[in-house]
Amino acid sequence: MHPYRIPIWKQAPLIRIVLSMIIGIVIQFYLPVPVKIILSFLLLSFILFLLFYYLPIQVRFKFQFAQSALLIIIVSSFAMLLTWNNDWRNKSEWFGKKYNSNDVLLLKIEEPLTEKKRAFTTIASVKAIIKSGKRINVKGKLNLIFRKENNKINIRYGNLILIRKTIQPIKNSGNPGAFDNKRYQAFQQIYHQVYLNEKDFVDLKINESNIFKHVIYSLKEHTLGVLKKYISAKDGLLGISEALLIGYKNDLDKDIVSAYSKTGVVHIIAISGLHLGLIYMLLLWILQRMPVIKRNKIIKAFILIICLWVFSLMTGASASVLRSAVMFSCIITGETIKRKSSISNSLAASAFILLCYNPYFLWDVGFQLSYFAIIGIVWLQKPILHLFDFKKYLPLKIWEMAAITLAAQVITFPVCIYYFHQFPNYFLLSNLIAVPLSTIILFAEILLIALSSFNLLASYIGKFTEQLISIMNEWILFISKLPFSITENIYADLQTTIILYTIVILLSMAFVKKNKLYFKWTLLFIILFTATHTIAAFKLNHQKKIIVYNIPHYRAIDFIRGNEYYFHGDHYLQQSPDLNRFYLTPTRNSICVNKANNKISGLRNNNLILSFYNTKIVIVDSTTQFNSDTVSYNTDIAILSNNPKININTLTQKFHPHCIIFDSSNSLWKIEKLKKECEALNLPCFSIVEQGAFVLNIH
Repeated sequence: MHPYRIPIWKQAPLIRIVLSMIIGIVIQFYLPVPVKIILSFLLLSFILFLLFYYLPIQVRFKFQFAQSALLIIIVSSFAMLLTWNNDWRNKSEWFGKKYNSNDVLLLKIEEPLTEKKRAFTTIASVKAIIKSGKRINVKGKLNLIFRKENNKINIRYGNLILIRKTIQPIKNSGNPGAFDNKRYQAFQQIYHQVYLNEKDFVDLKINESNIFKHVIYSLKEHTLGVLKKYISAKDGLLGISEALLIGYKNDLDKDIVSAYSKTGVVHIIAISGLHLGLIYMLLLWILQRMPVIKRNKIIKAFILIICLWVFSLMTGASASVLRSAVMFSCIITGETIKRKSSISNSLAASAFILLCYNPYFLWDVGFQLSYFAIIGIVWLQKPILHLFDFKKYLPLKIWEMAAITLAAQVITFPVCIYYFHQFPNYFLLSNLIAVPLSTIILFAEILLIALSSFNLLASYIGKFTEQLISIMNEWILFISKLPFSITENIYADLQTTIILYTIVILLSMAFVKKNKLYFKWTLLFIILFTATHTIAAFKLNHQKKIIVYNIPHYRAIDFIRGNEYYFHGDHYLQQSPDLNRFYLTPTRNSICVNKANNKISGLRNNNLILSFYNTKIVIVDSTTQFNSDTVSYNTDIAILSNNPKININTLTQKFHPHCIIFDSSNSLWKIEKLKKECEALNLPCFSIVEQGAFVLNIH
């Protein structure tokens, strides 16, 4: 006779609440419902839920499902209301509803300036709009980009400034597969940005800094100062130390970051739950050895939570580390007031709190990976650990670490493939060395900060930390250069990811519960996944496209056939790994294109004219010269680059294009001039700078 098993949704009732909340957030985001309808649903369902308790007990028992359904509607409606309320554009005081291009804006600097290659950036809150000398109080945020003129901007956190410069809506590049910056910024309630020179703003010499935020930023500045003093910047050592301890990424070496990504250990330099987990385990180990504290659960929990939050604030209180602090606070609280099996409820509680604070966390990759990883560890780590029974201490500890890594990877790899289209084949090998090393490095850095006043001792700790980071970097670089270290260009869309997750869950349940039925269902979904992937692979193998990229100041065109591409554009782009990695690689990965081919099938080059299957393209730039001997062609598209010295009328007489494309190497003034000429001729045109990348599918 099998023992009675309590379902997970009864062990952890908050899971149902969180799932209902997720349903409401997703509905409101993709199918926005007017707030009046949301409030009506919320009020009606709440009244019916209360009235349910006045029914006879027999009726309540018979219609228990109705009570559950009403609860789901209440929570989902509440989540929809939260999502609506978190969108500043729905509020009457949002500055975007009252702003005109000739208005003066009163801004407060909300963060210390971050130095980039060509500018300083920060976020400002809009305090007021000044119209004809009259102040109108408003709310909202925007990005400020201060152009570098003398490499110094005397603006600090909390400063009030006035600007009279037309703000611009945030736009995406439009490059297929590229990072959706517009949506990311919208989730932070930022919809506009403005570029400023020194003459474009007035510093009022008034500071309204928040004491709490000021302390956080001061601690972060102090930590960075200590690390820069005692850890060398050569070979990317400083960048890794800053990223590992406080998540500061400005000094990271891009080649090292690429190696960490390829080997599946990029989580080490993205401060998150791993770091809080290490601090938690160290503190727990110390407190368990303190006679008075180890017997008092409440005092122990209080000390743990306080220490975790102090560490979070010391590291700059980034969104990712604060999420992890909330998560661990809920887990510690749950373990204190209940048995350990309530960890699922504690995780659900932390997710509920975070989604109440900001429903848009749901689309944050870090949020998703954190919860998937912890779910994997909680669910699968013990079953994996029990596969082998090591008696000796060292093999047992290595296998325990491997079990944690495998458990986390099993649940996170579908979402990683969806976002990054690659899989690190040696993730286990790289993590087995990198995680223990990074743990020692993290504790060494904390010790370095604590003892930074003792110069001699701090310098020795700094040297020791440098050596450990160097060993870790060399190991990661070695793994990344091994043959078949990474599988790239993996096709994944929402449909295949959902099917893959279904397979992972069913297979995991079959593994944990030893039930053959789950294996049978797994085989069914594997067949469905194979069929879906085969259809997608067929389409990708037969794809033919022309992509004109949106890369500021550059001409970049890909001619794509199957998994091959021919690049036509500025030579510097091909020589710059950073530009390639940021602009071209995401698009090629998303459509599974990985082979450069200078003799791609279907492409013919005839001086000015490029023919790709049935499409003829003329590319005209500042060096192109027309004269009476220039042969006329009938073309489909004309691509204009680098401010060509030509008028549209002459171009149409020679090449008769059906559409004109102005790529992102042109100046805005030139594009506006040429657009007016196109309008006069009633000729369709497309501005890459304004409308994003141009993609033409050829059939």
